[in-house]
Amino acid sequence: MKYLFITALLAGATISASAQTAKPEDTEFYTPVPAVVSPGKTSCDAPSDAIILFGGKNLDEWVLVNDSTAAKKWLVAGGAITVDKKKGDIQTKRKFTDFQLHIEYRIPADIEGSGQGRGNSGIFLAALPWGAGGYELQVLDNYNNKTYTNGQAGSMYKQSPPLMNACRKPGEWNTYDVVWTAPRFNEDGSVKTPARVTAIHNGVLVQNNYELKGDTPYIGAPQYRKHGAAPIKLQSHGDPSKPISYRNIWVRSL
Repeated sequence: MKYLFITALLAGATISASAQTAKPEDTEFYTPVPAVVSPGKTSCDAPSDAIILFGGKNLDEWVLVNDSTAAKKWLVAGGAITVDKKKGDIQTKRKFTDFQLHIEYRIPADIEGSGQGRGNSGIFLAALPWGAGGYELQVLDNYNNKTYTNGQAGSMYKQSPPLMNACRKPGEWNTYDVVWTAPRFNEDGSVKTPARVTAIHNGVLVQNNYELKGDTPYIGAPQYRKHGAAPIKLQSHGDPSKPISYRNIWVRSL
């Protein structure tokens, strides 16, 4: 016991001496220097390094999924775009890997329907041309409308329900702020690192660095299939309720 006690004293003395000889500069570094970004006036405004996907005037950054050459897409009016259910989904011309996304949507004030048939749309954080069509962050009116929890607004559709229901009532604008980390794949197509998402809905955290199990199919289990950079897609859902609108869409590549 005496030997152990002396050994402990000596070890403590060594650590104490080391701490006395250490300097603050030993744990400081000055490179790399972070790039300077000018933030927007509010948290909803795009910072200086953002790509404006929709600024209220046109859909030049978007194409129809079913016809990329079409001149007419969704309706643009009053600084917003409204889903055209007859024309189908739209997606960005650009492809992205990891990003920070800001997007706002509004459910019509006179919305009708229930469950999944009430203000349904979706934001596909990586649109894919097969299977479920990508990885979907759900858009739906759940202000006073029940549905399965992993299909309500704020969910990663059919995978992860939102931590909270933060929906605003129909007629008001809702915001999503999303950090998306795309999956990486090995040469043989196996998953090297899965996709992850953090989503904030109207200022409330609803997805906390969630690790996706794969894409987001309506029927069946999620699965991964090898892909690279992908567009961001907005869904034209086939439910009979009145179409929703989007505005103020910007993205920062990470």
